[in-house]
Amino acid sequence: MIVDLPDTSTLEISKKLVQVRRTGGAITLGRVLTLIIDLDAKDNTEEAIETSNKASREHPCRVIMVVRHDRTAETRLDAQIRVGGDAGASEVVVLHLNGSLAEHPHAVVTPFLLPDTPVVTWWPADAPANPAEHKLGRLASRRITNGRRTDDPGAFLAARRVGYTPGDTDLAWSAITHFRASLVSALDRPPHQAVTSARVTGDRRLTGLDLFAGWLAGELGVPVVRDSTTETTDDLAVTLTLTNGELSLSGGPDGGVIRSTGHPDGRSSFALRSTAECLSEELRRLDADEVYEVALRGLSGVTHE
Repeated sequence: MIVDLPDTSTLEISKKLVQVRRTGGAITLGRVLTLIIDLDAKDNTEEAIETSNKASREHPCRVIMVVRHDRTAETRLDAQIRVGGDAGASEVVVLHLNGSLAEHPHAVVTPFLLPDTPVVTWWPADAPANPAEHKLGRLASRRITNGRRTDDPGAFLAARRVGYTPGDTDLAWSAITHFRASLVSALDRPPHQAVTSARVTGDRRLTGLDLFAGWLAGELGVPVVRDSTTETTDDLAVTLTLTNGELSLSGGPDGGVIRSTGHPDGRSSFALRSTAECLSEELRRLDADEVYEVALRGLSGVTHE
């Protein structure tokens, strides 16, 4: 069900939500959090809604999408409510802000926050330099940016590092979770040897690999090289130099391969994760991601080639 409310007010939207709740029954119950999505009019709103709908099947929530339009236009609020098959396991409130309202999105969003539930703010496209100080970021205990959509990972991560506040995280970080877990599992096999250096190889546009390198530098305290000379997103590799050997994990379209001195080669399932999968993972925990912070801080110890 999709209900359009042109040139409306927060009060009218709230009334309509109550009406939808009465007619929809249990469809609007059991929300575990409020997810705020912040977008500009130029961004793909339907893609963001589809992603949040998929994530909501694991995390039922109220989705409040803020779409900021021309700040110089006449002040106007247009809204849309989606429930049922058009909203996954959530209820979606889309708020189109024109004129001065676009400068004060928090004031429009606040009436729709679910009481006594956590608030998460997600920027699917452009993110503020300091998410925690953003007007919508201040409403949230968890703030999610999307480094997978940047053309300049170096500048993007520099901003994330400088503006980091506990509760910040990024989808590029959750995109490499399985890859990190596979490497740790391989490294945990005996005989246990010290790591003396590391190299992370892959397309320079893969922000997650920069975070991977920062994580290795921060956790291991060894020299780490980020080799970004390749121009294909299909192949990536991490190589650890050990005291008496080498451990490598490579990934590509056909899966992952683990090679370790003294062990037979192993296979690891590997596939690039969708945005919905990454978002779902980030919504599973609402406390500070201390390991992500370690990865950001470790970026200063990574050498780029």
